[in-house]
Amino acid sequence: MKTLLLIDGSSYLYRAFHAMPDLRSPDGRPVGAVYGMVNMLRRLEKELEFDYSACVFDAKGKTFRDDLYPEYKANRPSMPEELASQITAVHDVVQASGWPMLVVPGVEADDVIGTLARSAAAAGIKVVVSTGDKDMAQLVTPDVTLVNTMTNELLDEAGVKEKFGVPPTLIIDYLTLIGDKVDNVPGVDKCGPKTAVKWLEEYGNLDAIVAQAGGIGGKVGENLRAALDWLPMGKRLITIDCEVDLTTDLPHGLPGLQHGQKDKPRLAELFKDLGFRTFYREMTEGEEMPAVAQRSADAPRGGEAQGDMFAAPAAEPALQAALSDGALARHYETILTEAQLDGWLAKLAAAEVVSFDTETTSLDPMQARIVGVSFSVEAGHAAYLPLAHHYAGAPEQLPLDASLARLKPWLEDAGKKKCGQNLKYDCHVLANHGIALRGVVDDSMLASYVLESHQRHNMDDLARRHLGENTVSYEDICGKGAKQIGFGEVDVDIAGNYSAEDADITLRLNQYFARELSGDLEKVYRDIELPVAEVLFKMERHGVLIDRDKLAAQSHQLGSQMLQLEQRAYELAGQPFNLNSPKQLQEILFGKLAIPTKGVKKTPSGGYSTDESVLEQLALDHPLPKCILEYRGLAKLKSTYTDKLPALIYPQTGRVHTTYAQAVAITGRLASNDPNLQNIPVRTAEGRRVREAFIAPAGWRIVSADYSQIELRIMAHLSDDEGMLKAFASGEDIHRATAAEVFGVELAAVTSDQRRAAKAINFGLIYGMSAFGLAAQLDIERSAAQQYIDRYFMRYPGVAEYMQTTREKAREQGYVETVFGRRLYLPDIKLSNPGRRAGAERAAINAPMQGTAADLIKLAMIAVQDWLERDGLQSKLIMQVHDELVLEVPDAELELVKRRLPEIMAGAAELKVPLLAEVGAGASWEAAH
Repeated sequence: MKTLLLIDGSSYLYRAFHAMPDLRSPDGRPVGAVYGMVNMLRRLEKELEFDYSACVFDAKGKTFRDDLYPEYKANRPSMPEELASQITAVHDVVQASGWPMLVVPGVEADDVIGTLARSAAAAGIKVVVSTGDKDMAQLVTPDVTLVNTMTNELLDEAGVKEKFGVPPTLIIDYLTLIGDKVDNVPGVDKCGPKTAVKWLEEYGNLDAIVAQAGGIGGKVGENLRAALDWLPMGKRLITIDCEVDLTTDLPHGLPGLQHGQKDKPRLAELFKDLGFRTFYREMTEGEEMPAVAQRSADAPRGGEAQGDMFAAPAAEPALQAALSDGALARHYETILTEAQLDGWLAKLAAAEVVSFDTETTSLDPMQARIVGVSFSVEAGHAAYLPLAHHYAGAPEQLPLDASLARLKPWLEDAGKKKCGQNLKYDCHVLANHGIALRGVVDDSMLASYVLESHQRHNMDDLARRHLGENTVSYEDICGKGAKQIGFGEVDVDIAGNYSAEDADITLRLNQYFARELSGDLEKVYRDIELPVAEVLFKMERHGVLIDRDKLAAQSHQLGSQMLQLEQRAYELAGQPFNLNSPKQLQEILFGKLAIPTKGVKKTPSGGYSTDESVLEQLALDHPLPKCILEYRGLAKLKSTYTDKLPALIYPQTGRVHTTYAQAVAITGRLASNDPNLQNIPVRTAEGRRVREAFIAPAGWRIVSADYSQIELRIMAHLSDDEGMLKAFASGEDIHRATAAEVFGVELAAVTSDQRRAAKAINFGLIYGMSAFGLAAQLDIERSAAQQYIDRYFMRYPGVAEYMQTTREKAREQGYVETVFGRRLYLPDIKLSNPGRRAGAERAAINAPMQGTAADLIKLAMIAVQDWLERDGLQSKLIMQVHDELVLEVPDAELELVKRRLPEIMAGAAELKVPLLAEVGAGASWEAAH
C-alpha cells in the first residue's frame, strides 16, 4: 500500500516555538520556531517512508465553530508575537523543502487532515498523521495511525484504547463528556476521564447515556442532566469535519500531494536570511555564509537537549568567539562604599547620556519610596546602589538620605542627559524624596509606543523583541501573588544584577529607538509624547480637590434609589431575588417570565446571557430588564465613584491623584487610572452630580474648555470636502448644514428632527455606522436610513472618496496616519475573515480622526502649560478628559484664563478649518459646563 503522511503543522509550530531556545536571525528577528520545524521535517523524512504528504496549518480568522459558538477557544491567549512573526518564514521553508502545504480558510487544520485521511483510506492508501493533538484519536482506523514524534508515541486502534480507555469510535463521545478546556468547550461538570469511560462502558455510547440520564445518581448525574441541552453542541464542536470541500485548495486531488524535490536555491536564500549556517552550507555544497544566527544571552547554550526531537544547535563559531573575548559580557557593580559612589558620580558627570531607574516600595507613584537606584553609562556596564534593603543578614548599605543628597545635583541638572523606561513614574518617586528630575531626553516606553503602538511596551518584551535578550523579571526575584515579597526583602546581590540589568537594557533600547525613529514619527515622539509626559506628571502631582461630604450624601441617595429599584424589580418578577445574580436573573427572565430567547447569546455553560447588551435588547419590550439596567447603572456609579473616591483621597494633600497612562490606546488617547476620571457617566443626572464633588478651593474656580466637534473638523481637513470646509469656515452649525444638504431644505427650514438625524449621520459615519445602526438609532426603516446615507455622500463626495482611499491605503500598508504622522496599525485589515476585516476597515476610517484629536489635545496641554509657566500664573492644569482640559484657577486670573485658554487651544495646530474651544467656569467641574 502507498502511504500518505499528514503533518499537523499548527500543532508542531507551537511545540517547536516553545521547545527551542530564543534564536535570532542576523538582523535580530526570532527564528527558533522555524529552526525547530526544519529539524522536525528532516526527521520525518529520515525515519518514515511515504509516497504522498501534506503539511496542514490553521488559516487566520474564524472558523465555522466560532459561528456555532462565539466562545469557542475564547480562553486561548493570542498567538505570541514572536511566533506570529515567524509564520511566513515557516511556510516558505516548508514549501521550498518539497512538502505540499494546505491552509484552508473557515475550517481548522484538524478538519483538513480528517478529510484527507478519510479520502485516502477510501482510496486504499495507508495514512499516518503526525500530531500531538488528542482530538485526532477519533480519526484512527485500521488504515489511519497517529504518530507523535515528540514522544515517539504510536497510536493505532489498540493504542487509542490503551491510552484513553475507549476505542477510536467512542473518542468523540468521550471528549464531549469531559469537555476541552483548551478550546473552551464545556463538558459535563465534574465528569473526568474515569467517569466518562465508566459511563461509556456501561451504556455503550453518548446517545444511550443521554437516554438514561434520569437514572444516573449523585452530583455528577445532576450535572449530566443540567448539560443535556449543551451536549449536542459540544459534540458538534469536538467532531472533526471529514467532508471539507478541498476542490479549490487541492484541484488535482490526492495526486496533488506527491512529495516534491527540495528547491535548493530557494532554501539557500531562506537559510542565509534566517542565519542557519549549517543548513545553508548543505544547500550550497560547503559555501561559507557571512552571517550567523544570534542567540539571546540568557537562552540555552548550544548542545542542550530540548526534547527528543529538538536539540539546540551548537553555538556558531562567531558567537563562541564573541562569548570568549567578552564582547557580550556584562559588567555590573553593586555600590556599597563611599569610594564606589564617588567613582560612579564621576562617571555620571562625564557620560553623554545615563540610563536611570529606581527600585521602590510600591507601584503607587504617590506613595512609593526608594529602595535603590541603578545607572548605566554604556552598553553592558551598569551599577546598582542599594539604599533600603532590610532583610536579616543584609549587608551594610550607604545611608539613603545622604546618598540621595549627593545624587540630587546631578538628578536636577537639566544639562545632564538621562533616559529610562516610563520615567514619569520615577519622577514621582524622586519627588516623594524632594528631588525634581530634569534632563530627560529619551524614554524607551514612549519611543516604542510611537514606533509600534499595537505592540506591548514593557521592558521585558522590548528587550526580547529588539535586543534578543531574555531579561530577569520582577516576579523571578520577588515571587507572585500572596507569596510575593517587597523589593527591600530581596538579597542585595540578586537585586543588584536585576536592577543593573534594567538600566543596561534600557540604555540599549533607547539607543536602538534613536536609530529607528525618524521623520514624522520622531516629531510625534519628541514634540508630543516626551513633553506631554512632563505635563502629565505635574497634573498628577497636583491632583484634584474632592468634596468628601457631598460624595457621602450622593452615596446615601444612590443607595435609596437602588432600594426602590430593587422593590420595583421584585414586583415585576413576582418574587424577591438577588439582582446581582446572573443565574437567578436568567431563571426569572427566561424561565418564570418566559421571555423569548431568540437571538439571545449563550454563556459558556450553555445558559442564556444577562449581560448589558442582552438587557438593552430586551429592555425595548420588557420592563424588568430596563429596571435591572437602571439598578446596575446606579450600583456602578456608587461603587466606582461615590463610595470609592473618598477612599482615594491622599491624607497628605487632601486630593485625588489619578495616573494618566500614555502607552495604552493605539489611537494615542490617554487613559486615566486609579481613579478613572474619564469614564464618569454624564448622560444621566446621577452621573453629572458626581462632577459636582470635583471642586475648587476657596478663592479659586474650576475652568473647563473643550474642543467643539473636533473629529468632524478633522474629517473636513482630511477629506478636503468642499461642502464641509465651507460650513466650518463660515461658522455654521455643521449638523444644521448637513441636514439642509441631506434633506434639500434651506438652513432656516431645518427641523429639530432633521438636525438630530444629521447629527447621527455625521458622527455615525465617523465610527463606521451602517444603515442598520442608523435606523436603530433614529427608529426609522433601514431603507430610509440608507437613503439618508446615500444623500449624505452625494452632498459630501469628498468624504466618500476619503473613506475609500483610506481603506485602500490601510490594506496596502497595514496602518493609517494622523495629521501629524502618528501611525495607527490595523493588524486585522488583511484578514480573510470578513467580519474582522470589516471591523478593521471601520477602524481605518475612525482612527485618523481619533488619533489626530488625541494629538491635538496633547499639543494643547503642552501649549497651555508653557503659557502658565512662562507668564508665572498660579493656575494649574488638573485634568484631561478626551477633548476637554480642566484647570484650577484663582479668582484673580479667571477672566484672563477664560479669554486666553480657548485661544491657545484653537492655535495648537493649523488645519484647513478653524478650531474652536468652548470655555466655562464655576465652583465645581459640573458648574463649569
